[in-house]
Amino acid sequence: SLSAVFSEDLHSSLYFVNASLQEVVFASTTGTLVPCPAAGIPPVTLRWYLATGEEIYDVPGIRHVHPNGTLQIFPCPPSSFSTLIHDNTYYCTAENPSGKIRSQDVHIKAVLREPYTVRVEDQKTMRGNVAVFKCIIPSSVEAYITVISWEKDTVSLVS
Repeated sequence: SLSAVFSEDLHSSLYFVNASLQEVVFASTTGTLVPCPAAGIPPVTLRWYLATGEEIYDVPGIRHVHPNGTLQIFPCPPSSFSTLIHDNTYYCTAENPSGKIRSQDVHIKAVLREPYTVRVEDQKTMRGNVAVFKCIIPSSVEAYITVISWEKDTVSLVS
């Protein structure tokens, strides 16, 4: 999508080049690059903020804003995970003589890659009655897991 703001002299402008970016989910082991979705003529000054309005700052080896306005979140081990940096809502601004525009909020979320086990909840029932089994998925990965089949002794069960 493209939306623009033009000044009266028609020699400067501010516009969004991709205003649809709302969420970035990435593996904590890979990191991510998030471009600011704004540009303009003459060149713009791009800044990133937390949704609270606090301008973000570089944290060496963890978070960096490049001169072109791209926000980089570096790979991190689970021990370095910080909700403030790795699971937060950001926005960027673009400013030049035409004025200043603000992007919509972008939720940035690192998913920790760590071992997990899916298990079946224990159930008791009397012979001849119906038993309902529940698949227990750890909450840290629940949003990223889909149960596609059930097996008993490595044989798929048909509903």
